Amino acid sequence: MKILFIGDIFGQPGRRIVKETLPALREEFQPDLILANGENAAAGFGITPALVEELLDLGIAVLTSGNHIWDRKETAPYLADHSDGRLLRPANYPAPAPGRGLYLGKAQGGVEYAVMNLQGRVFMAPLDCPFRTADRLLESIPPSAKIRIVDMHAEATSEKQAMGWYLDGRVTAVLGTHTHIPTADEAVLPGGTAYITDLGMTGPHDSVIGIEKQAVIKKFLDQMPARFEVATGDVRLCAVFIEADEATGRAVSIQRIVRK
Repeated sequence: MKILFIGDIFGQPGRRIVKETLPALREEFQPDLILANGENAAAGFGITPALVEELLDLGIAVLTSGNHIWDRKETAPYLADHSDGRLLRPANYPAPAPGRGLYLGKAQGGVEYAVMNLQGRVFMAPLDCPFRTADRLLESIPPSAKIRIVDMHAEATSEKQAMGWYLDGRVTAVLGTHTHIPTADEAVLPGGTAYITDLGMTGPHDSVIGIEKQAVIKKFLDQMPARFEVATGDVRLCAVFIEADEATGRAVSIQRIVRK
């Protein structure tokens, strides 16, 4: 099975480059399943129901998210009411939070798959334990769904790596998001789990993690409140392409992708 996972889509520049480059990526890699993290699709902070539908209409099967999922007031009701669950929020938010963090579906050819969304706790909100949450969710996935993809949305490299090793051999891939800086440590771990610490950002790279540089630098210098705007320069799509054995769920390869 061939899987394309697109890193954090940031604002209008990120949405635009996904729309522009996805047809060529499909032609080149012929993925059976396309996934993406979309939590910053709305002007760099959150995602709206309209943007969820816009991205899904491009052929993305499932959108994962993270701590910014709640930045737009209309998103919580959407998560509570939308039945198909193709927009995920981190599964380790406490139970009253709307939405869910696990999606079960079928890709082209009828191959069953699962997508799990987790959020780290180091330098982030003190949520439920993502490691124990992963254990619980894995028990709920039917054995027939061998392809299992995890978005580990976390700040700390150590926490992402720990999750990769913890789930090695139990999932197809553990893919880090949130920090917006693509890492060069993609590998297939000994148990057959594809891993990368951070997919990188799909958006403007002439920036500070997507935001206009000068506003961020000024805030570091004077610590005064600042209005952050999405940057526009050097827009890139960052993603990974994974090939996996459908019978076992084990990854065969993982490849970083950057497109301008």
